[in-house]
Formats: sequence, C-alpha cells, structure tokens
Amino acid sequence: MKYFYYPGCSLEGTAQEYDASTRAVMRALGAELVAVADWTCCGASAGEAVSHLLSLALPARNLALAEQSAIDADMLVPCSACYLNLKKVEEHTRRDGTLLATINEVLAEEGLSCTNTVKVRHLLDVLARDIGARTVQAKVVRPLTGVTIAPYYGCQCLRPYEVFDDPQQPTSMEPLIEALGATVLPWQMGAQCCGAGLMTTKKETALERVSVLLQAARGADCIATVCPMCQMNLDSYQAKISRMNAENLAVSVLYLPQLMGLAFGLPEKTLKLHLNFAYAQSLKGKMSALRHAAEAQQTAVGSEQ
Repeated sequence: MKYFYYPGCSLEGTAQEYDASTRAVMRALGAELVAVADWTCCGASAGEAVSHLLSLALPARNLALAEQSAIDADMLVPCSACYLNLKKVEEHTRRDGTLLATINEVLAEEGLSCTNTVKVRHLLDVLARDIGARTVQAKVVRPLTGVTIAPYYGCQCLRPYEVFDDPQQPTSMEPLIEALGATVLPWQMGAQCCGAGLMTTKKETALERVSVLLQAARGADCIATVCPMCQMNLDSYQAKISRMNAENLAVSVLYLPQLMGLAFGLPEKTLKLHLNFAYAQSLKGKMSALRHAAEAQQTAVGSEQ
C-alpha cells in the first residue's frame, strides 16, 4: 500500500503527536507514505474569508504537486480540516470544468496544473476500508483490555461529503477500537460539533459545546479523535470546564493512531504522548499495567521455550 501523505500545518505544529503516531502506525501496518514535495498550507479555515478562489487554489496546488509524480496513489490526509479543503477541490472540479480551468489559470503562474486525478482520502477512511480491523488486530501485541474508549469523529471528516461513513451516526472507528482489545463507550456524541474555531471567536459557546461532550464521555477512559482542532478543544480546556461545572470532567484525549500504537507495542516516546495535555494518570496506570502484563507473558513464554 502506497499513499501520498499530506500532513498539513497543524501536524507540524500543535499536533506533532498526530503526525508522529500516524507515520509510526502506518509503517507498522506496511503502508508507505510518500511526501508531497514543497507542499503548502491548504488555507484551512482562513482562506475562504480572504478569497473563495484562494481557498480552492491553495489545496489544488498540493494536488497538482502530487499529480506531477509518476506514482499512482491516493492522498492520505490525517487532518480533518485539510481533508475537507482538499476534498472540496476534488468534488467541485469534478463537476465543474469551468472552475477547474479558473483554478489552473492561477496555478499556471507556477507552472502547475491540476487534473483531478489524485483521490483525497481521510486517514480514518484508509484505516477502516483499505486496512481493516482484521489487519489491525493481527498487529496487536498489547491488547487494550479493560480500556473504554469514546470514538469522536467531529464534523469535517464526515460532512458535507458522505464518503466512508454516516455523517449522523458514524461507526467506522468502532471496529478498529474493538480490534485493539478495547471497549467502545456507547454514546451518541461522536458526530457532534466541538465548537471548532468558535473557541477563538465565541469562546463561551465553544466551551458549552465541549462541556456537553465531556459530560457525555463519563465512563470512558479516553476519547479517541482524528481531528487536530477537536483534539485541541477537548484536550486543552478541561480544567476550565470542570470549574464551570463544579465537577471533575477530566478524561484522556488521544488520537486514534496513538491508541493503535500503544496496542502495537510502540514506545510512548515514538507516539509523542508527552505532548498530550489530557493524558490522565488513570489511563497511564492502565497502560503501564498492560505493558507489564505483556512483558511478563513474553518472559514466561521465553522460559518455557
């Protein structure tokens, strides 16, 4: 399996742990990630506010760069905001040749052209449909037995393009979590908005949204996410929200590939777990116990042989 890899800006900044764990897990699963040379920002949420054409030309440039390669591969995108922007170009230009021609007028200044031949895929899509739970389970050496995980998808990997999951009742993460040996928390909040960028413009509204999610996650050892913005909102404001609600709503918030890496026996340093604000001591204790149990079992098997 080979994919173009577009990390986007967040994965080289505030979400370095998502980038590191994605690369490590995909490597463990036998997938090759091919860097898109000279990639640039996709515009994220700011491009549209400046210019609609700019918001399309920026992601189209990255697709054009991938198309220059002789490699026939889809583009894997872990960041949900980047995925949405790149997917928007793919979807809109596929239906509108005039728009594609306009975008290519902009790209021509750099000697580039987008032909819409590279398919944009979210990391979760690739894990769920290309790799699958059975392959994931085969790589597990340290099952997450006794760990309850709430799968949180957020908005942007599901909407508005219904590609690999139900936008209202998503389930694609659940078989992967179960393949790790963990238990899926039964909740209905996986596709609810975390407030996204409102955390910087209308903070009280966003804090209320995150509060609802953290309250619904009671009983989980961890919330698993696949979006840097969701992770930041859920991860960074727990103390403030706990004070607002006069109750402790702290819960670990890890990226799905971090949890996969733990089950695969990858070192916490490789997964950059030290960068997660919300990695609760209770979950650390469970992970330590699972690690010691796995090591004891390996020692016992070795002595028998």
